[in-house]
Amino acid sequence: MADLLGFAHTTGARVYTEWSRKLKTSSEREFCRQKRLVDDRGQRSMARLVRADSKAMITQTTTLYNRGWTELSCSVFLRILICDPSAHVHFRSAVMDFSKFLADDFDVKEWVNGAFKVAQKDAPGKADAHAATLVMKLQLFIQEVNNSIEETSIQALQNMPRVLRDIEAVKQEASFLRDQMVMVKEDIKKFEQDTVQSMQIVSTFNTHSTDQAKLFVKVFTEMDRMPQLLAYYYKCHKVQLLSVWESVCQSDAPLKQQLSEFYDTLLSTWYTQLQWSSQVFKNPYEVVTVLMIQTLGAMVPSIPECIAAALDRCPAESRLDMLLELHQTAASFSRSLENAMQPHLGECNLLKVCELVSSVYAPYKSFQMQYGELEETNLLIQLSAVPLESGEVLDCVLELTHSVQKVFGLASAAVDRCVKLTEGLGVCGLIKALRALFTKYVSDFSITLQSIRKKYKLEDTPTSEVFTEDWTAFQNSVRIIATCGELLRQCGTFEQQLSNKILGKAGRFLWEGFNPRSLSGLQEGGAERRGQKNPWQEYNYLQQSSTAEYNTLLETLHTLKEKGTGNSSLLSDTRAALTRLNQQANQLAFDSVFLQIKRQLCLLNKPEVRGSAALGEPLTEDLPTFSLSPQEYITNIGQYIMSLPLHLEPFVTQEDPALELALHTGKLPYPPEQGDDVPELENTADYWLGSIARATMQTYCDVILQIPELSPHATKQLATDIDYLSNVMDALGLQASRTLQNIMALLRAKPEEFRQTAKPLPRRLSSTIAAMRGLEH
Repeated sequence: MADLLGFAHTTGARVYTEWSRKLKTSSEREFCRQKRLVDDRGQRSMARLVRADSKAMITQTTTLYNRGWTELSCSVFLRILICDPSAHVHFRSAVMDFSKFLADDFDVKEWVNGAFKVAQKDAPGKADAHAATLVMKLQLFIQEVNNSIEETSIQALQNMPRVLRDIEAVKQEASFLRDQMVMVKEDIKKFEQDTVQSMQIVSTFNTHSTDQAKLFVKVFTEMDRMPQLLAYYYKCHKVQLLSVWESVCQSDAPLKQQLSEFYDTLLSTWYTQLQWSSQVFKNPYEVVTVLMIQTLGAMVPSIPECIAAALDRCPAESRLDMLLELHQTAASFSRSLENAMQPHLGECNLLKVCELVSSVYAPYKSFQMQYGELEETNLLIQLSAVPLESGEVLDCVLELTHSVQKVFGLASAAVDRCVKLTEGLGVCGLIKALRALFTKYVSDFSITLQSIRKKYKLEDTPTSEVFTEDWTAFQNSVRIIATCGELLRQCGTFEQQLSNKILGKAGRFLWEGFNPRSLSGLQEGGAERRGQKNPWQEYNYLQQSSTAEYNTLLETLHTLKEKGTGNSSLLSDTRAALTRLNQQANQLAFDSVFLQIKRQLCLLNKPEVRGSAALGEPLTEDLPTFSLSPQEYITNIGQYIMSLPLHLEPFVTQEDPALELALHTGKLPYPPEQGDDVPELENTADYWLGSIARATMQTYCDVILQIPELSPHATKQLATDIDYLSNVMDALGLQASRTLQNIMALLRAKPEEFRQTAKPLPRRLSSTIAAMRGLEH
């Protein structure tokens, strides 16, 4: 067959297989870029011929087509099959079996004879037509095989560049892999060398081999790799120090002891390494400083974690003291390092020194920022252990007296803690805590005074007419007044001491020329602070943590400096609260004295005391007034008032600055009337006597004006009682009040003279007395 058709045996077999199995008569022929044998018009004509007679033989279709065109290619018949799928049935019926072409013993003559035998059976006598058809089929088959070969060649040529690119890419990847393998081999070799070298370096630093270390310093300096050598040095000694800390943490010792032990180890390492580094490195102080910084920053567990855990296990009332003890441990370590650096501070890198200072104190920064809250909680807990209330009044008075030293002892201890823990930077938190302390104390003190009032029944309505002259309540009240005076005195002293301590400790943070209203002043001051030479003395956690709180501190310091410590207002709220407390104590003493007088005056409202109309009937209106005697209630009051100077004498003779301060600070009720001569203001006892006397007369007038009616006898008796009280006042060097004098004048006026007597007097008073006496007015 190959010889007959002119193409390879395998090619013919492949084309036949595709056609017989898949009915595929062409592939991508339209993309082969060959010249088309039939144009679009020819294809349309061919399609019309096939639709007109789809059962026509190929020879018939060819004859019809050639009538209009001179040339018909074998591809036309393939397109007939494509345009009309049913045509392949008629075409297959005329196709001979080409499978024998694949046989090894294929014989051309035998195949041709066989084909004619089949045709003779189907159409006898038409050998020429059958021969023409068979030749046409073979030509079509040859053309299809040629097309397939051509297309395969074109596709192979098109795929060749991509194959070449893939081959080139694989070649490049292989080259890259080879280079990588070389690099890995070099890295392994370098790692092995570095490992050996690292072990030598670590051994050198561990054994403190000075000569070998100098050699390494020289080599690494020449290679410009000195940081790598220092990294070995830091890591070597840092690991040793951290193992010490880990061992210390596993002990059962208190945290303070653990920190002290580790700080001692660091300090010992400082001296040891500084001595050795001075022989090896050019900047030994900086090297050892960085070693300390890295060690403090890599501690596991960290110091803040240890402190927080210790505080959680500690009772609330002891937490601040524990924190202070731990901070003092760090402060002691800091002072030791400062003393070690001070002679050579000029050789140190100040930036690294500042970083070291921060590393030492950083674990305590968060707790220092909470100092105000911690101190307030601590003070209130301690204050709760100071008793003020007791069963007996005398015990209450003693507790109040003893509480003064206790509360100011708590306040002074708080100031000391503030200075030690915050270096004075926590002043704002301290002041807030102190205000909370004194506010709670004043509140408890006030509650105790209210309790004492209830125990003395100062607010109760009198139920007994028996007059008892008991000065115990007044004496206890005077002691309470003295206690309030001591509170005021110690508050002033403490406030001044507080101001002095604040300026003395935190004043160094306030620079010259500071102006709280000038932002430039703050910036200049910050630059001035950065220019200081000793970072150990200039550490400022507050400025690093909260600029707003730091500015508030500076304003407070500036105010103290401008006004002076003697005129500070740090505890102005506390002083005002203590002044009100002192006023409450003065009121207690006044009420305890006036209680008996008030009870006697209240008896005047009873008819049997003031005298009723029935009791006055046996008496005549012409009975002279001097024949009447003052009643018992008024004589009791008079005797009671006459004894006041004796009980007020301690105010004059007793040299008690606290009591004198409290009495002068306190204000008594019933002040002198406007325009009255009040010489008693110069003397405390006279001031108290005058106040009680005015209270007596004012209350007496109020009670008289509440009387509904007076008989003529009761009117004369009341005038006699008022006259007696006026004489008592005169005997004490006091004047009867205008209201009391007017009442006495209206009571003494005869009915026919009443209108004339009442003209210059207050109308309301005159009308009340007239109604009381049953007179026309």
